Amino acid sequence: MIRELRRIQEFVREELGYETSGHDYTHITRVVSLSRTILKGEQADEQLVLVAAYLHDVSDDKVTTNPKAKRGAMINKLREIGYDQIFIDKVFDIIDNMSFSANLKTKHKLSIEGQIVQDADRLDAIGAIGIARTFYFGGHFGEAMYNPHIMPRTGMDKSEYRKRGTVINHFYEKLLNLKDQMNTPTAKKLAEHRQQVMLDFLHEFMDEWNGQA
Repeated sequence: MIRELRRIQEFVREELGYETSGHDYTHITRVVSLSRTILKGEQADEQLVLVAAYLHDVSDDKVTTNPKAKRGAMINKLREIGYDQIFIDKVFDIIDNMSFSANLKTKHKLSIEGQIVQDADRLDAIGAIGIARTFYFGGHFGEAMYNPHIMPRTGMDKSEYRKRGTVINHFYEKLLNLKDQMNTPTAKKLAEHRQQVMLDFLHEFMDEWNGQA
């Protein structure tokens, strides 16, 4: 498994090494590390978890204008390495159904492997690094940092969710909801502290915005 994962690692580093929206290779390595941590408390296929964790953002429409081509490249790489079609299908079942936007209207039932990767990805979206990534992402796409006249959106579908809002609203539209959407006991525990970090930040941000601190 080590040899195969190294080849996947090299592939992903080439694909996302220069990505500038917060979904770069360093994000991938943190998701892989968090997946390993969560795996310690779960009975799951370790190889499936780690392969999906490495590949989960390569064909995402946030990072590529041609998801179909990237998907094809991923499939070719997995086949080249020696994975069979059953394994590849399992990887894409995770990738296709784990994102926040894919679950806005219908919550997909993921395998335990999918739940682990989803939890790891969501943990990296919250806490101190999550705050930094949110502002990095918003700046990348030209979003306003905050506008008190623009209210957070609710009841969104994927199309609405993809429309640009404000960075601060993203906390209320998505990030503060992730703690209660964690699947595994390990992720739920880790999310508690990261949630508090975000709440403390938002409290301080609003105080400073309003000239009270």
